[in-house]
Amino acid sequence: MQPRQSSKRSKRPLQVHHSNQTDLSAWRKGGAVDTEKSAQNHQSWSDQKNDNEQDSLEEALSYFEKIQDRVSLKKSEVLRKHLSTMESIALKRADTVNIRLLKSLIPTTTIPESSIVSSVSWFCVSKCSSNVQLLFLRWLITMFDFIDHKEQVHALYGIFFFFLNDEKLCPYICHVLYLLTRKENVKPFRVRRLLDLQSKVGMQPHLQALLSLYKLFRPELVSITLPQKMKAYFKNADSPWKAAMNAVKQRNQANSTVPQPLLLGTAQPRSRKRKWNTQLIIPASSANAQNVAVGGKMSRVDSYSANESFPVEQLRTFPQLLQNIHRLEFPSQMGSVLTNPLLLHYMNCRKDESVYLRLYYWMGQVLQEECTWCVVDNNQYEEEFKGFLETAYRAECFLQEGFPSCEEFLYRSLPLWDGVSCRSQILQLVSWIPLSTFCEMKSQLCDPLAQLFFTSSLYFKCSVLESLKELLQNWLNWHVVQLDSESDSQFSTLNTTLSGLVNGVAELISFVGRISTAALHLEKSHTFLLYFILDFYETVCDIYLKYKLPLLIMPPAGVFYPALLSMDSVNLNQLCYIMYRYRTNLIAAKENEISKKKIQQFKFSSQTYQEYNQYIIAMVGCLWTSSAFEKDNHPQGIRMDDELLKKTGVQEYKNSFNIVYHPALMCYAVDFLQQAWPDDTTFSFNLIKGKKWNWYLSYLYGQGLEGLKLFIESSINRVSKASQSKPEDEEV
Repeated sequence: MQPRQSSKRSKRPLQVHHSNQTDLSAWRKGGAVDTEKSAQNHQSWSDQKNDNEQDSLEEALSYFEKIQDRVSLKKSEVLRKHLSTMESIALKRADTVNIRLLKSLIPTTTIPESSIVSSVSWFCVSKCSSNVQLLFLRWLITMFDFIDHKEQVHALYGIFFFFLNDEKLCPYICHVLYLLTRKENVKPFRVRRLLDLQSKVGMQPHLQALLSLYKLFRPELVSITLPQKMKAYFKNADSPWKAAMNAVKQRNQANSTVPQPLLLGTAQPRSRKRKWNTQLIIPASSANAQNVAVGGKMSRVDSYSANESFPVEQLRTFPQLLQNIHRLEFPSQMGSVLTNPLLLHYMNCRKDESVYLRLYYWMGQVLQEECTWCVVDNNQYEEEFKGFLETAYRAECFLQEGFPSCEEFLYRSLPLWDGVSCRSQILQLVSWIPLSTFCEMKSQLCDPLAQLFFTSSLYFKCSVLESLKELLQNWLNWHVVQLDSESDSQFSTLNTTLSGLVNGVAELISFVGRISTAALHLEKSHTFLLYFILDFYETVCDIYLKYKLPLLIMPPAGVFYPALLSMDSVNLNQLCYIMYRYRTNLIAAKENEISKKKIQQFKFSSQTYQEYNQYIIAMVGCLWTSSAFEKDNHPQGIRMDDELLKKTGVQEYKNSFNIVYHPALMCYAVDFLQQAWPDDTTFSFNLIKGKKWNWYLSYLYGQGLEGLKLFIESSINRVSKASQSKPEDEEV
């Protein structure tokens, strides 16, 4: 009984004179006239009204006290009369009842805009206490996305602005104004009002939010310097409506027998969560979507609105976007932007800061509220939160840039993350973190990620490495785009940005090198893990030529030697390709340094060349000259004394890691022997020498070991490629 009545009246809260609202005098005119009270016509109208209200209230209370059985609201005229009496009197005198009624206003679909206007009219006539006013503002903020249209609400901007002087209401008024502000709302007198208020109470977060938005629209009016970093401007405590709205959502889904797509429309979409719409259909954003011709003509107001703005509900094709890009009206529900490619194109083309700010604020609020491991009792919504994170990630991929709100969310939530909830989605978002100073990233990103990395499974380690590789590629791709867009006259300005990028990338590569070395030790140089590590360094080795960034960092010895001595041919082949690309990049850097080209703004350290040469000596000694144990001069290399090697009891120990005996290539050697000498069952590897060595080399190249081929042809100078007798004749 009660929920049905609440639902019926939720569309018209706090209305003054509504046709459906039962008034005591109207009820009395309907025939139920008290004959005894009718004789008191000599009393004043006001005294009579007060007496009648008191009597009606007592009568209604007596009725509800005595009622025992369930009564149908539709069939009982008496119940409707007494309930209406209590509601009308509560609006005037019962503050507690008002609050309870407000807390019961839970929309099932959308909220009519007219009900908001009626509610604000009560807000302004001193009929509400400050507690009711505050609760109404909280309700309005929470339900803002459910209002069907916004034009009439926008017309109340000045009324809301009037209440800024109320210290108790000010944070919530600023929040409402933040949601409503358009460029035409930013006036000099309003800026002066905010600055005066700031001088009295200090730079409060809610004032900073509104001033930041004003400065985006009219920078010439806001001369003060505001912090650039995104922060939580408004308090976001759990509202009394959140649990009720979730219950309504679940009940609607349980009772629905119609397929979900048929329930959706542009005017009133069904939102899976309180704040965002997961469906591809865009929610209605303004009254412009409802411009309907009456008698074949539109009113002057409708015609003016159509000329001033273009609602996104009517946006269907890319040519439409190009024709109306200067007057596009974005939806009030910013979540629909994330799922609409045309609106994302608009964000890429126009770079409208107000749209970005609204979207970042909205996303920050949703991420803060719905995080399943940061908010108690949110575990049941993990699947929906995963869906939202996936949507945000796809939008970032479309825009080719990360959202600052997602970055803030990761920094805030990673220290609390268990590494299990929404794992793939979180690591996807990590790959789009915008470039920033590594000092900030180290404490907020790398440290918590490293703790999980070392204590989690092999699969998690590989996933983290894949995410960090994509993060590096996104940074480098951003640099290439920025570099191509800079003209020669702006190159000196680029140096500062380039220096910061170089330092940030270098720190990230060093971090991955450290955790990779430790992970290989923990996982006993697992082949699967080594593949992901080498995949990361396949990006690193080509930074100079492919991404035009003057930076080359060699992999640490803890990564190089496990790859060189790996028992898997894929990893060995990948290492050969990486070392070939390092050589190509270093030679190009040396040539550019000599010719003094512009790109060579940074000189590579001699230590980089020295470390590369040490690795090359080790690789050639292992794979070709069989002298790795003698010539490897790296401090962490595999050089050993002959006496120690003899004690191992291994025959032909010098040849243990050449291309014939190497554990990763031995299966190829066996297959080659079977094909070359099918009748020989001894499998003597000593047969592979002289011309057979060259044949074997060609055989290896034919097996898809392209990295090995490139390395040998680029790093090994052969004395005679036409006639060769022994592999020992090769010169390095």
